[in-house]
Amino acid sequence: MRFLEAFLSKINSLFWGGPMLLILCLFHLYFTIHTGGVQKQLLRGIRCSVSGGDLKKDSDNGTARKNSPGTGSQNNSSAPSHRVSGLMALTTTLAATLGTGNIIGVSSAIYLGGPGALFWCFLTGLFGMATSYAECFLSILHRRKNADGTYSGGPMIVLEHRLHKKGLACVYAGAVIFAACGMNCSTQARAFADAAVSFGLPRIPVGIALALLVGVVIVGGAERIHKFCIRLVPVMGGLFLFCCLLILGKNLTWLPEAVTLMLRSAFSAKAVRYGVTRGLFTNEAGLGTAAIAAADAETPDPQTQALISMTATFWDTVVICALTGLAILSTAVAEPESMAGFSMNELTTAAFLRLSAGGPVLLNLCLMAFAFATLTGWSYFGEKAALFLVGERGIFCYKTCYIVMIFLGTILSMSLIWQLTDFANLFLAVPNLYALFLLRRDVTCRKPDRR
Repeated sequence: MRFLEAFLSKINSLFWGGPMLLILCLFHLYFTIHTGGVQKQLLRGIRCSVSGGDLKKDSDNGTARKNSPGTGSQNNSSAPSHRVSGLMALTTTLAATLGTGNIIGVSSAIYLGGPGALFWCFLTGLFGMATSYAECFLSILHRRKNADGTYSGGPMIVLEHRLHKKGLACVYAGAVIFAACGMNCSTQARAFADAAVSFGLPRIPVGIALALLVGVVIVGGAERIHKFCIRLVPVMGGLFLFCCLLILGKNLTWLPEAVTLMLRSAFSAKAVRYGVTRGLFTNEAGLGTAAIAAADAETPDPQTQALISMTATFWDTVVICALTGLAILSTAVAEPESMAGFSMNELTTAAFLRLSAGGPVLLNLCLMAFAFATLTGWSYFGEKAALFLVGERGIFCYKTCYIVMIFLGTILSMSLIWQLTDFANLFLAVPNLYALFLLRRDVTCRKPDRR
């Protein structure tokens, strides 16, 4: 087992230590330029996610019908069994990406890379929005309409039906299942159990209860997952942001100094390495997972839903990670002694102590909510991949395995699982980036109609 872990560690260091990070950054820059700076349409994406925005207009003018084969008239004979709104697709994506990495990942980035790491984490989120837009756009443009009126999409569908790369599509779908049952299941379960143990609860009963609770949600299928996520995500995200803003309010006097410290220390090798690494892994832009949820939406126009789904990267990295990092840095400036004795995963805890003794309690509640949301969101990604590989007959086996892995994740060591999942992420990134590169000219971004 140690040999396997050491072997995977070398491979992951070889690829994720430089080449893959550089490639992802280049894709972020390319699609930012190719789309004419799609980030400029962020407010439109937020507006559409909440109100439906341009849906009626885009549907009425026929643009969507021409651009999206998946919504063509030949498939309109059956009504969908469950309508998925753009906001549902967005909150499912956010549920999967707003994990403990937003809390612990930022803490470890600052600990290992210094204050300047936060600058690069923010920057990767800002530019990563363009890659997220591109992969979601392609997934909606080339999605498939099922017999029951629902949609199937994501990089595996694009690879199989648009590029006719069935083998590569299966590799991607297999990697999604492995990642779902690996890091994105076990590590989140471990984080949930660790937070619960801090309240004096026993680990094994917590693991059993967590597995059963997630099971109740995911056994209900896609409809229950979407409805659960649209209720949980705004509440948990709002609570965590409110706590961060309270900390920043207490540290307001020291905030300019914290920002200056971040910018002054940004241009070091360590800051770049750990900031970019944590930023890329936090929002998953380039891995294609957001595109799986985006393709399910009943949005008629690929651009509209791509703009909506792009905001997940904004909320995940540009907002939540940035505010978490600033809360840590401003606390370090205001009370340097308060950071002494905390490990790299505990700097956020030190910042939350600014909210009095109840701060760590709030943080642990947020950690548990984030972990539970990620377990729910990633179960959906894995389910769609299992459906692609083996059809309906494999869904029960997948869900059973997923629930078992949740329990095991609360009691097992995570070091090997992290290595295995980093390795699996290669098989998510490479096929997805391959499709993005070949179909890059299919990605378009119209300017909003001002009429």
